[in-house]
This record gives sequence, structure tokens and C-alpha cells, in this order.
Amino acid sequence: MKRTPEPELMNDVAQADAYAAADFAEPDAAFVGACLPWLGDIDGMVIDLGCGPGNIALRLARARPAWHVVGVDGSPAMLAHAQAAAPANAHFIQATLPERSLPRAAFSGVVSNSLLHHLHDPTVLWDSVKALGRPRARIYIADLRRPPTPAAAQALVDRYAAGAPAVLRADFLASLHAAFEPGEVEAQLVAAGLDHFEVRVTSDRHLVVRGQLPG
Repeated sequence: MKRTPEPELMNDVAQADAYAAADFAEPDAAFVGACLPWLGDIDGMVIDLGCGPGNIALRLARARPAWHVVGVDGSPAMLAHAQAAAPANAHFIQATLPERSLPRAAFSGVVSNSLLHHLHDPTVLWDSVKALGRPRARIYIADLRRPPTPAAAQALVDRYAAGAPAVLRADFLASLHAAFEPGEVEAQLVAAGLDHFEVRVTSDRHLVVRGQLPG
């Protein structure tokens, strides 16, 4: 099916509250469990792009106290939840990519979970990865992948979000329609000069991009 973009920012307070209150413990733990071995023993700072209410950034900060984790999101409503729970080695910045005030080439790791499908122009993410990561920085990006038909998208919502609040079900469906197919992501990486990055399909609704910036 044809891609249908959705709003880039989740600025509604009720929407942010619903995401913060939802139980994403299992997928968040799965992301961090897959991300940490790839990041390995990097030192310095890690940035989480499109951090939302901070679930991933907070887990990374708690798992690796020696790291400094920076979460970036454009929604004040989302960041209010993140900042309330931040440990000493994590802080959060309100910014919309591309944001020139973020430190250039400062991060040993760049991660993102479910940001790509929100972007009307996906080159914003890949340009930000190249601008923010240090030489040889490790990159780990996870996102939804677009199903072949609207019926397939609805079936995924019914399977995985049957008991979720209506706002989350509607957002999940919109996000599936806004997501990219693996081949589209591969083409984005070629255009960005990141064609050495790996694109892997990890489930019936997810894909992962990982790689290392040139030295």
C-alpha cells in the first residue's frame, strides 16, 4: 500500500499521558537488550533521537551508569514524563531534527526507536546520524515496517493492540501506514552514503538498521 505520512510531533498532552502510562516494558526491554550488545563498550555519550517519554533513554542510562545518555524529542508533553524520571547520567533536550544546536560529532552511540516513520523527509534522520555521531560511532535504529495492505495493517493492530486505549490503537494504525518498507530504507541509506549499514527485518511489523560511521 502507498505510504501515508502522519504528524511528526505528538504534542497533545492526553496522547503523551497515554504513551507514558502504557506498558511498553516488553518491547522496550527487547530494544535495549538488542541495542546494548551492538553498542558494546563504547565510552562517552549516547543520544536517543525521538525519545518520546524517555523509556529507552532511561533504560540505557540505568543499564550503563558510566554513559551519559541524551534524549531528544520535539514534544514538550512527552519530555515532561522523561525529565521527571531522569537519573543523574541522563538529560533531555526539546528539539526538532535537524537541530543545529545539538553538539556535532559528540556521540559514541546514536539510537532511535520508532522515529523514522514519523518523519515526512527521512533524510533528516540519516543526516542527523552523520552529524551527531563521532567517527566510528555505533548506530542502532529500530522502526515499524509498512504492511502490504490496509487489511494487513488492521490485522496487526487487532493482534497486538486489542486491549490498548483507543488513542494508542489509532496511532498504531496510522504509524503502520506511515512506515517504510525495508527496500525503501535501503534506498535512503544509499542516498545518504550509509549503504554499508545493515537493514534487517526482525518481526512481522519491525525492522532494524545498524552500522558504524566511518573512522
